[in-house]
Order: sequence, then structure tokens, then C-alpha cells
Amino acid sequence: MLVKVHKSYREIIAVCDSYLLGKKFEEDIFQLEVKENFFNGEKVSKQELLGILQNFSKEDATFNFIGEKSINCAIQSGLVTEEGVKKIKNIPFAMVLL
Repeated sequence: MLVKVHKSYREIIAVCDSYLLGKKFEEDIFQLEVKENFFNGEKVSKQELLGILQNFSKEDATFNFIGEKSINCAIQSGLVTEEGVKKIKNIPFAMVLL
């Protein structure tokens, strides 16, 4: 998985399954694009990602997750529920604003 932290007035944490990087998915009028400039960050393990999510969940942060592994970590961390996950072309994604 890849994680990238964008610094702004609040942190934006972008997480994706690495094999999805650079791909675009379309279904009806919906589109999901895994842009390299937004998602291409540090390659991390599940345990590393869970630690990062735990740290940033204490902050005023926004999270973007794309892909099965990333979504599973988001659910395990408690940031996302099953009901909060949407899919485009069978690719799960979720956004969280704390």
C-alpha cells in the first residue's frame, strides 16, 4: 500500500493499493482516478499503515482510501465502516473527514 500525507490547513492522508496507482475507473457518470501526484507516497506494510492512521485520527485530518487492502485497514482502524465504502468498477473507496 502507498500512503502520502499532504500538508494544508489540515492534513490529507491519501492511501491506495499500489497496483491501482495511475489507473482510472469509470462506471455510468462516476469516475475514480488514482492520480500519482496525489497517492504516490511511501510504500508501507499493514502494521505501519495502522500506526499512521491511529496517529492522524487524533488530528483534524481528512482520509482518502482506494483498494481492498487500504479499505480493510481503514475498517480495522475504525475510521471507516462497511456502510461507508462505495465501489466503482468493483474498486472500493472511502473518504473520511474528521
